Amino acid sequence: MREYSAMAFQCQKRCYMKEFETLVVSCAPAELKITVNGKKEILKGFNVILEDTLLFPEGGGQPDDRGFINDIPVLRVTRHGLEAIHFVQSPLEPLSRVQVKIDWERRFDHMQQHSGQHLITAIADLMFGFKTTSWELGRQRSFIELDTPSVTGEQVEALEVAVNEKIREHIPVNVRVVSVDDPEVEKVRSRGLPDDHAGPVRIIDIVGIDANMCCGTHVSNLSHLQVIKILGTDKGKKNKTNLIFLAGNRVLKYAEKSYTVEKSLTSILKNGPEEHIEAVDKLQKSVKLLQKNNLNLLRDLALLTAKSFRNDPNKGKLLVLHRKDGDNEFMNIIANEVSAEVVLAFLTVGDEKGAGLFLLTGQVDAVEALGSKVAQILDGKGAGKRGRYQGKANKMSKRPEVEALLWQHMSTLDRKEE
Repeated sequence: MREYSAMAFQCQKRCYMKEFETLVVSCAPAELKITVNGKKEILKGFNVILEDTLLFPEGGGQPDDRGFINDIPVLRVTRHGLEAIHFVQSPLEPLSRVQVKIDWERRFDHMQQHSGQHLITAIADLMFGFKTTSWELGRQRSFIELDTPSVTGEQVEALEVAVNEKIREHIPVNVRVVSVDDPEVEKVRSRGLPDDHAGPVRIIDIVGIDANMCCGTHVSNLSHLQVIKILGTDKGKKNKTNLIFLAGNRVLKYAEKSYTVEKSLTSILKNGPEEHIEAVDKLQKSVKLLQKNNLNLLRDLALLTAKSFRNDPNKGKLLVLHRKDGDNEFMNIIANEVSAEVVLAFLTVGDEKGAGLFLLTGQVDAVEALGSKVAQILDGKGAGKRGRYQGKANKMSKRPEVEALLWQHMSTLDRKEE
């Protein structure tokens, strides 16, 4: 077994190691809760404890590693006291020797982001006195929470220049493991050890810049960060500021994606990148003007439609009307104009066979009796009062069924009048 008092996990001692052999200590049935496409699922499998591990268990703001134990995928790695718990879906024999392999792309990405955070945190403190209160390693970008209500654009620019200068200086990043009672622990920057901390303390030392207690995986030299890009800031909680950044390969992927978008815009807008903003601004203004003109035309059309109905000598007491490009205002204008002429008006706008909006208006008793039924037929939801019931519909293709229901109601009224 590992001597916990003197050692950290293999993943913390040799961050660049991609594969190694170890011993299975235990394997017990377990369940893992996951979210797939917004839905929660429970996977059945096994919690495996190894004599030592190459896979980092989540902690210190850093997500856990992924990898394989004897080609069996490891879906989650968590820490429980001194143990790293690996969740797999196939059992492993206790005391058997196994080969552990790391998902290196994920690991190195986490190393770059985490060491990048340490560097930014240290330089932000040295230059401006901004203290880091927390951080998050996100899937696409990472955030550092600074204990300041604001950071100016000039400060962001100066900070980015400074951290990239340190990267170019090829400064070593050393990792030391010391006991909790070592006097050196009191000398390094830290927000304190977690309540459930067990075992030795790791110190991440960016030579000449920063020494900090940390359990995560890191690069061995700042040059391995390649480059850091600070994307900007946004307002944090309780008068704090979130600094958004990318490090290493994420910067390259960001540049590649941005260039792909730039090429597409150049093709669509038929001009150079330096003219994209001006071109899009002109398009937005044109769209707003067209939308305004379209709304005016729809209002005029609604009034003309209502007038045409009122002037029709063969009109009945039921009005059924659908328009693909209408809106709520279009329907309400018509309803207001014909309210005295009809018992019921069933108005709809949107895709004839897809989703849209509906309005049922007319005599209060009739609308109260039929409103919820109309919504149900259209697979929608609605609400109403004082002779109006309106809402959203998912199946406009069911409009004929609604019309049949309304005609049936009108026929019942006619028989009562007779």
